[in-house]
Amino acid sequence: MLKNIPNALTIIRFLLIPLIIHSVIKGNYLLAFVLFTISGITDIADGFIARKFNLISNFGKLMDPLADKLTQLSMLTILVVKGMIPVWILIIVALKEIVMVCGASFLYGKDVVVYSRWYGKLATVLFYLAIVCSLLLTQYNINNWLSDIDLYLYYLAIITTIFAFIMYVKTLYSKGFIDKSDLSKDVTVEKKEKKK
Repeated sequence: MLKNIPNALTIIRFLLIPLIIHSVIKGNYLLAFVLFTISGITDIADGFIARKFNLISNFGKLMDPLADKLTQLSMLTILVVKGMIPVWILIIVALKEIVMVCGASFLYGKDVVVYSRWYGKLATVLFYLAIVCSLLLTQYNINNWLSDIDLYLYYLAIITTIFAFIMYVKTLYSKGFIDKSDLSKDVTVEKKEKKK
């Protein structure tokens, strides 16, 4: 029973995504904030339970980060559509995720695991705080000196995300996780050898 809890929490995060988006579309930013917060809590609980009771599964390793990325990208997309944040924030995050997915595909089958570091987790927390601020600022129509605090948090999150990505790539190369010879093989020579 206990072993299914982390996976159940991950599934709940997937189910919350359309509900959060619908709330934002309808202009109910307070409800979106509540649902988004519940999503964040289930994310923390999911990871804690899985590590505490050694319930890490292949499903969790694949779907947990996917739920995080899908939630983040969905929220940024709907906030751009609603004109609450500039589109370049979404573009940078989306490009970073695409490159990360391509990198993961390249490493598939090499038994390589690059664990997330504190700066990667910090970027996630900053994006969460920025999105929460965007929702609350819009809900309560705040126009004082606090009105741009979400943008400053997005700036910090973007900087941290780029730094985390650079460190990710650096780790792959410095630790030899990527075989440099794979990138410089002469394909024509390999083809000739196969013909022989």
